[in-house]
Amino acid sequence: MLSTLKNLKDPVTLRQDVLASLVVFLVALPLCVGVAVASGVPAELGLITGIVGGLVVGCLPGSSLQVSGPAAGLTVLVFEAVHEFGLGALGAIVLATGLLQIILGALHFGRLFRAVSVAVVQGMLAGIGLVLLFGQLYTMAGVKQPRSGVDKITGVPGLIGTVVTDADALTPFLLGAGTIVVLVLWKKLPAGAQMVPAPLVAVALATAVSALAGLSVANVEFEGIVQAVQPPGADDFGALGSMAALSTILAFALIASAESLFSAAAVDRMHDGPRTEYDKELMAQGVGNTVCGILGALPMTAVIVRSSANVQAGARTKNARILHGAWLLLFSALLPAAVGIIPLAALAGVLVHAGCKLVPVQQIVPLWRQHRGEAVVLAVTAIGIIVTNMFEGVLIGLLLAVVKSAWETSQIHLDVQETVEGRLTVTASGNATFLRLPRMLETLEALPEDRPVELDLSQLRHLDHACRTVLETWAEHRGTTIEALTKA
Repeated sequence: MLSTLKNLKDPVTLRQDVLASLVVFLVALPLCVGVAVASGVPAELGLITGIVGGLVVGCLPGSSLQVSGPAAGLTVLVFEAVHEFGLGALGAIVLATGLLQIILGALHFGRLFRAVSVAVVQGMLAGIGLVLLFGQLYTMAGVKQPRSGVDKITGVPGLIGTVVTDADALTPFLLGAGTIVVLVLWKKLPAGAQMVPAPLVAVALATAVSALAGLSVANVEFEGIVQAVQPPGADDFGALGSMAALSTILAFALIASAESLFSAAAVDRMHDGPRTEYDKELMAQGVGNTVCGILGALPMTAVIVRSSANVQAGARTKNARILHGAWLLLFSALLPAAVGIIPLAALAGVLVHAGCKLVPVQQIVPLWRQHRGEAVVLAVTAIGIIVTNMFEGVLIGLLLAVVKSAWETSQIHLDVQETVEGRLTVTASGNATFLRLPRMLETLEALPEDRPVELDLSQLRHLDHACRTVLETWAEHRGTTIEALTKA
């Protein structure tokens, strides 16, 4: 806090931070509202989470330049939680998630999240992105989206038929499609024009077109952030005792923590300032989610889109992210009517575009060429999320990553040599685990029965219990010796 106050006295640094905070505010505003609407909760709750991410998490130690708020990556999970437990219980779930993150950070688990397979995280984001993308296509058309990820995808042909034949669906869909076109084309404009954030321009243009043309489309419902604050009650906390609620809390904590810390690693590569302290950052995210839970708002993570915008806009200190929260608070308090004129289809278009960016299309082909196992983990994780749910899909991906790692590390080589006396010497090197038992036994059992055999295990780096037992049994049956068994 002292360093924050000290930086306020430096006019050059303060000017850079103020300008960066305005850029981040303009990026965050449509995303906060859009994520909330896509999550099936009032738009105000997204802004509350953005405000907490700036004013609360922004002041805490951990990372200096990354920005926190509601994230598209949690949209699907929040939607499912609200559908299953109700809006009131969401606050209790987010509060429990925050407390769990604080405990994990205090126990120095922050650094361990860096060990999560990148392929699993990319697969997680790809699965989320695909479910978000296909789900928001229905919102663009003003049609209720199916519940499951598979139904969202298989229902697209029917959605196309509805859009083509029904003018009430075609109008908002074209408005959302126009929003996506602006988002894509904006990146092709000169750098000067891109100083204005693309999501803000796209949503503003869609809002203007809707208002000037008098289009009959649904707009965001916004009553004010004070009225939206609904702390969870005793009954809401009582719902946390079920296994479904506990698994949801674990999923929230795992995904929010992993996304935040991976974002921190990415942001650290973008600037030359202080590096992230991962345990402190995890605790800061936990404090933010605890406050969001108390207010009944959405869960938060560090968001790479806002964070990269903060760095690219020239932010010097954490004052930039704190001020972005202040701008969100002032806007919500002074101009609530401005949110109420935004078409839902425009926000859906922003989130379709965000969903596409979550799918690592450009990395998939190189990954398949260089590390096919990692590409399979990515694909299985994404498919698992689409077919089952977020938590189970991530668990499937983690399990597959562990199995893949175990298989790759348990490499063993058996070298068979014949001595001048006619004895066969089998030298094993590498790591002997149960995963390689079939291959080992296949080689050993193929040796001639009428020749003496000596098995040398002195070159092994690791010999697990299963292999030791099987090799001892084989040696006893064969009547041979095993050299350096105890050493291995």
